[in-house]
Amino acid sequence: MSPKRNERAAPPPLGQEWDIRFSDTDSAKGWEELARQVPGSLRECFERLRAEPAPRTPSPRHSRLRHDHAVRNWRGRDLPQWQYEVTGGGRVWYVVDVETRTVWITYASPRHPKVTE
Repeated sequence: MSPKRNERAAPPPLGQEWDIRFSDTDSAKGWEELARQVPGSLRECFERLRAEPAPRTPSPRHSRLRHDHAVRNWRGRDLPQWQYEVTGGGRVWYVVDVETRTVWITYASPRHPKVTE
């Protein structure tokens, strides 16, 4: 069965790990496409999001989005939106909900997001 909106992206978190979920079906499909094409890189992304989704020191691959994409309204709250560069073009965008310790994946694709072109 294909993942659907609000389904778990992975097993439940343990200890201080963050829960990772899809915000919509398109994000779930994009995640699966990345998993088929670059499983090792996506696994590294997953591990980083699970451990520290909002790093204090951003890296070239893992940083807060800027300008119009820096904040996203999620369920009535403005949350910071981040990006993880899985490949040269592949991206995972997500919001960090500190209250629920949940990472909501808002975009996942092996292709660069068109909204930033």
